[in-house]
Amino acid sequence: MAYTHLTVVRSGLPLPSPAAGELVVSDLEVKAWVRDGRIWQHVRQYEVARLVTERLSTSGRPMLMWVLRLVARQCYIVDQGGLRRPVTVPVLIRWSSQLVLELALRRRLLRRVDREVERLASATLQGGRSWSRGEPVLYLRTDLSFGVRAGGSVGHIAGVLNELARTVGPPIMLTTAPVPTVDAKIETHLVAAPEAFWNFRELPTLMLNDVFQNEALRVIGDRRLGFVYQRYSLDNYAGLRLARQLDVPFVLEYNGSEVWMSRHWSRPLKYEALAERIERLNVGCADLVVVVSRAMRDELANRGLAQRVLVNPNGVDPQRYTPSIDGTAVRERYDLGDATVIGFIATFQTWHGAEVLADAFVQLIQRTPSNRARVRLLMIGTGPSLETTRAIIAAGGCEQVVRFAGLVEQEQGPQYLAACDILASPHVPNRDGTPFFGSPTKLFEYMAMGKAIVASDLDQIGEVLRHGESAWMVPPADPAALAAALQHLVDDPALRRALGEGARRAVLAQHTWRAHVHRILTALESSAGVSAA
Repeated sequence: MAYTHLTVVRSGLPLPSPAAGELVVSDLEVKAWVRDGRIWQHVRQYEVARLVTERLSTSGRPMLMWVLRLVARQCYIVDQGGLRRPVTVPVLIRWSSQLVLELALRRRLLRRVDREVERLASATLQGGRSWSRGEPVLYLRTDLSFGVRAGGSVGHIAGVLNELARTVGPPIMLTTAPVPTVDAKIETHLVAAPEAFWNFRELPTLMLNDVFQNEALRVIGDRRLGFVYQRYSLDNYAGLRLARQLDVPFVLEYNGSEVWMSRHWSRPLKYEALAERIERLNVGCADLVVVVSRAMRDELANRGLAQRVLVNPNGVDPQRYTPSIDGTAVRERYDLGDATVIGFIATFQTWHGAEVLADAFVQLIQRTPSNRARVRLLMIGTGPSLETTRAIIAAGGCEQVVRFAGLVEQEQGPQYLAACDILASPHVPNRDGTPFFGSPTKLFEYMAMGKAIVASDLDQIGEVLRHGESAWMVPPADPAALAAALQHLVDDPALRRALGEGARRAVLAQHTWRAHVHRILTALESSAGVSAA
């Protein structure tokens, strides 16, 4: 088929449905064209090429546009709001000149950051700052990730922010991108990442420190803060610097070492030593560090960073996720009929175990042929392991009894979970043998829905759930055991109902976002003290 239009979508954004004569691909696919030489098949094949990004203000100066100019006569960048930026050859020449200049300025930037980290490390006093309950909390979300519409990070950010608003008072949020399900009444300011150094690995994250600092001071004005809360992200020390400048406590939400995750889940950082120094600076100088598992606390202890750490598992909003939600419309949309539906929702990362579930489901169908008529698998989400998961289902001849829903936005997640009878959490151990340090947000969402859960008996997951009471537990990374557990629940509706009721009771008792935030405030009072408003 001949295409006249090429649409390239930034990673993390959903691919739109193509129009007539339009080819839609991700930016990763175009980069693959360049790597393997297929780009020459596309030269001058299109009238128009566009790059779709979340916001023009965070699109940077993408050198990918040189590739698009090579394959199309007209090029532009467009964001999800419809704003357009034409990209001509003179524009690209200017961008390239700036790139050369930035190449020469890299060392100056790194030296400046190095000096700032050293200054913060030597000047910071630990603890001793009180906070006032009547003052607003400054919440910083500094990740350079855009277009994230669903997943555990979304649930955590919205859960903490919404509960802070109810418990302490309206917080002030600074973020690089909108976060779904955050209460619209919360004061939110979008922070645009600078275009400088955009095409260099990790340097944009370093540049973001000053941007957040300046924007926060502008937004705060003469208001007094209660404390600064930051969801830690790679190379960012803006929260710590602000808290010390304003003389208020600093709470750091630490979800794992960015250095470790880069080594094991993607590729090692280019400036790894600097990233580790910034990580240690934040953890070592925070008035309170909040982690979601004992494994994470132990990891910090092994690095000599165990002071003032609160182990605080993730949670759920039990009014948003509740057994009263009707999943009929979703069941009709995917032609699920009266089948027993096994559900799974994820961003399909390596640790989620989607491939294990796919293997187990194939065994479930092949071992008991009658299951083909009465059982369905609904897989919700998209991500790196999706294609491998699809391949396992196809090789097992189970395409007709599996539904892939694709990306479902956070607001719609409860309706999809409500359409299921059994919910699966087949997480797998870390490949390097270190403890599983996560606290899957979806686990608590499953529990709040009052559905039967089959889950891996893996580190903290096995601490939150009780076999035979709130879930049916299986050894991790064991498709045969998972298949047997699924069959057991398919055959026993009464057990499914009892497990679901037990899970709902357990989550209401311990794992709401209200309880989560209460534990943070209590720990902060002990660590930093509290004063009257």
